[in-house]
Amino acid sequence: MPASYAYLGPEGTFTEVALRTLPEAATRQLIPYVSVQSALDAVRGGEAEAAFVPIENSVEGGITTTLDELVAGTPLMIYREVLLSITFALLVRPGTKLSDIKTVSAHPAAQPQVRNWLKANLPEAVWESAASNADAARLVQEGRYDAAFAGEFAATRYGLTALETGIHDAENAQTRFVLVGRPARPAAPTGADKTSVVLWQRDDHPGGLRDLLGEFATRGVNLMLLQSRPTGAGIGNYCFCIDAEGHISDRRMAEALMGLKRICREVRFLGSYPRAEVSAADVEVPLPGTSDLEFVAAADWVARCQDGRF
Repeated sequence: MPASYAYLGPEGTFTEVALRTLPEAATRQLIPYVSVQSALDAVRGGEAEAAFVPIENSVEGGITTTLDELVAGTPLMIYREVLLSITFALLVRPGTKLSDIKTVSAHPAAQPQVRNWLKANLPEAVWESAASNADAARLVQEGRYDAAFAGEFAATRYGLTALETGIHDAENAQTRFVLVGRPARPAAPTGADKTSVVLWQRDDHPGGLRDLLGEFATRGVNLMLLQSRPTGAGIGNYCFCIDAEGHISDRRMAEALMGLKRICREVRFLGSYPRAEVSAADVEVPLPGTSDLEFVAAADWVARCQDGRF
């Protein structure tokens, strides 16, 4: 049996489409799971080599279900990311007209991306959330709901008709997906990488978040995502999910992480991995004083001072 990848199913999700863009997906058994949690638990339990799940979209930001699963439980690591442009189709059973639609369904993350279209075209329709957009299509097939927002490619899989296509409130909307596995050595740096971490403060105090961000800023590390998530320990208790530009093997990133480890109650490393659709040539030159060569030169100077060779 080939190694398997779990993904947010059922068949016909945007997640499956994005997963199949990875070259290695052709050599893996792809197994749909009913939720992000069950897909990640399959990895934790050894049932799958890795899981492929959505983590961020350009309309609403971070996918909280995925972030919360990576924050809690047995640690996992991100190894790859994929960006997929998203447009929706309104899928219905054959013969259904727009005026027949009283209920619509999709994954909760889809609602902000079609809200204006829904208000303009189906203002009286009742929204019902589903575990995924493809699952919404399956429920329409079964007669539970009248219509589903999903990828047009899901219509054939579920015997439905695309009544409307190209639905999106925001132009060029994208969703970011990640390949998640058990912790291991990160892939070698490419020059166009991203590092993800979760931070917990020692205590709540004025300027606490500034102190965390300062560890990145003073070393010229650019942040790409910052989102707070409740810890479950009571109102006002939060951790911070951060994506930063660079690889843990970069001196500026390594020193920023060491600084955070000193001042945080806990730091969870979620991986360093290649950025999607970006090459080393696209990455801006580090700010003066923050290149690896300058970090090495500074460390060498300190060593020479300690030896009396300055």
